[in-house]
Formats: sequence, structure tokens, C-alpha cells
Amino acid sequence: MEAYGVLPLTLLSIFPPKLNRNKAFPSSPSNFKQRNSNSTRLHCQKMYVPGFGEASPEAKAAKNLHNFFNYIAVRIVTAQLQSYNPEAYEELMEFLGRHSLNDGDKFISELMRESSRHKNLALRILEVRSAYCKHDFEWDNLKRLAIKMVDESNTRIMRDYVLETSHVESEK
Repeated sequence: MEAYGVLPLTLLSIFPPKLNRNKAFPSSPSNFKQRNSNSTRLHCQKMYVPGFGEASPEAKAAKNLHNFFNYIAVRIVTAQLQSYNPEAYEELMEFLGRHSLNDGDKFISELMRESSRHKNLALRILEVRSAYCKHDFEWDNLKRLAIKMVDESNTRIMRDYVLETSHVESEK
């Protein structure tokens, strides 16, 4: 078992460190650009997120979105096939019954190797996946919804906790 050092609470903070602007940064933005290009010192104001190893939380989220885009593409292609190519629809549905969509790339790789007809379905799914990601997915809406969900959830959890622990009895 590895030993971990414990920092005193006074050294832990969720706020960025206060910078001595006289020493760390020049006084004007134009000087900052000049100094920054010559300096190798890095100042990052982002939160450090421990426990993600080689990938950032954004990279992990991107991987999940990548698999989700594959799922969406499969749904779109199956809906299209159901209307105009019932045979291909049945083949894809049978394949879906035997293979998991959890890993999008693995699913597509296995679909490509199933048969030449399946290869064409896989290519169509790849095409739809790319088009959906680049042109149809509403990235700004994702950010707005994620922020809204976090804020609403935080408020609900804090409200529930306060109600639970306040012991306020209703007047009779």
C-alpha cells in the first residue's frame, strides 16, 4: 500500500492562489504577452482533479460521448433501414442482439468483419456518427444543460439536507 502525505487543511483550497502581480506578472497586457512568450513558467487557474491517471476528465467525457455518438448513429441507421430496407434492418437488429454497444469502436469493428453486407452497414454508421457529431449535436446546449443540471441538483441536495437537519416543526 502506498503512503500518501496529508496536507493540513490550511493549505487546501478550491480557490486559485493569490498572485503577487508585481513579481509574477507585468503591469500591462502587452508586456504580459511579451514576457509570457519568453517565460516557461506555467500558471494554471484550473482545478486539479486527482485520480484520472493519464487522461483528463474532459478526455474521459469525450470518450463517453464518442461511444454515445456511435449509439445515436446506430439508432438513426436502424430507423432509416426499418422504412426502406427491412432485410438489412433485420440483419442489424440480429447483430445488435449479439453484440454490445458499450464500446462503439469495438462494435463497428465487429460489424465490419461480419459480412460484406454488414460492412456496408458499418460504413453507413461511421458516416452518420461523424455527421451527427460535426453538424447536428448541439454542443452549446450540452454545456447549458449540464450546468443547469448541476446547479439544480446541488440546490435540491442542499435544500433536502437543511430540511432534514433543521428539526423545524410546523406550528399547529
